[in-house]
Formats: sequence, C-alpha cells, structure tokens
Amino acid sequence: MNNSISNNINKLLSEIPDYVKIVAVSKTKSIELINKAYNSGHRSFGENKIQEMVRKCESLPNDIEWHMIGHVQRNKVKYMASFVSLIHGVDSQKLLIEINKQAKRYNRIIKCLLQVHISKEKSKFGLNRNNLDSIIEFSKSLNNIDVCGLMGMATFTDDLSIIDDEFKSLKNLYDLYKTNNNFSILSMGMSNDYSIAINNGSNMIRIGSKIFGNRI
Repeated sequence: MNNSISNNINKLLSEIPDYVKIVAVSKTKSIELINKAYNSGHRSFGENKIQEMVRKCESLPNDIEWHMIGHVQRNKVKYMASFVSLIHGVDSQKLLIEINKQAKRYNRIIKCLLQVHISKEKSKFGLNRNNLDSIIEFSKSLNNIDVCGLMGMATFTDDLSIIDDEFKSLKNLYDLYKTNNNFSILSMGMSNDYSIAINNGSNMIRIGSKIFGNRI
C-alpha cells in the first residue's frame, strides 16, 4: 500500500503542470494511510469534517498543511483556527466574520477561498455569482483573513461538456476578479474531472481516490 500511494502521487505529479498544487483528500482515511502519503513526500491534505481534522492534526507531523474542503459550520471554526492553512468553502459573510474573529484570537491571518455555486445540482453549497462583488469588498474590512481565490465544484455527470462549461465559467469569474484582489488560487477539479479543470486554468486540485484508492 505504501508503494501504491507513493506511485499514485508520483504518477499524478508526472501528469500535471508544476504550477498545479495537489491537495490529497484524506477524509475518512486512517492515520496510517496519511502517514504513508506523508512519507512519500506529500504535505497537503484536505478534510471535510473539522473534528476529524483536529484529531488527525494532533496525531500527525506538524509540518502538514491542512485544508478544510467541506462545508464549514460557524460554531466549529474555533477548533481549527490555530492551525488550518486554507479554508476552501467560504460561502457567507457570517462565516467570514467568524473566521476573522477566531483567527484574531491566535494572531493569525487565515487564507480563504470563496466557494461559487457553478453546478446544476442545488444540493451543492456556494455563493451566487451575483453576490461576489459585495462579499469580496466586505472581506477587505477584515484584518485576519486573506481571501486569495475562488473554489467551485462541477456537476456530477458523465457529460464532460457540462463540466467543461462550468469550470470555464468559474475561470472567467476568477480572471475578472484576480487582478484587483490579488487572487492567486483557483481550486477546482477532483479525481474524476481534474484534467478538465486544469485545462480550464485550475491551479489547485483535490484528489482522493487517485491517491488513496477507491472506497471499499
């Protein structure tokens, strides 16, 4: 398994451009499996439950870069505020206020991405594209957060043209906002669609099964 995880990571690295960052999606994965990825040289891991991420952070090396990639409940931000590297799914001003409040407690600036709803699936979270102007301007009044880009999740479908169109729309929004807001991260693409995401300008992908294998 150790060789398999290492081989999977090396294969991904050989296939993608150097500027694309891989976040290994370690949600539901054991400490042992994460350690194997770590020992292969990987340092960026993504979790979707704050309490699980806290538990793993306490048990694993302290140079790991932890990404919160799931929907964030405001009352749980305090548990990760001391160590989280990047929060991917910011989708409201109230959440920004809470992240800023908790970051201030630890004298930190926490990096955040605004999640934009680009999918045809209503169950997915994210900001309405028409709300981006106001929330970006609002974020500039908060001293302990750094909104450094956008994140989006495409529709779960076999129709690649739909996925391509959705990623293209998010890239257009990113280009519209990046210069005036010093954006540097466009996070889109997972194990089943990262190639399409990269072709549309993604520079951060979230990969689970392509690293750790399919769920049993």
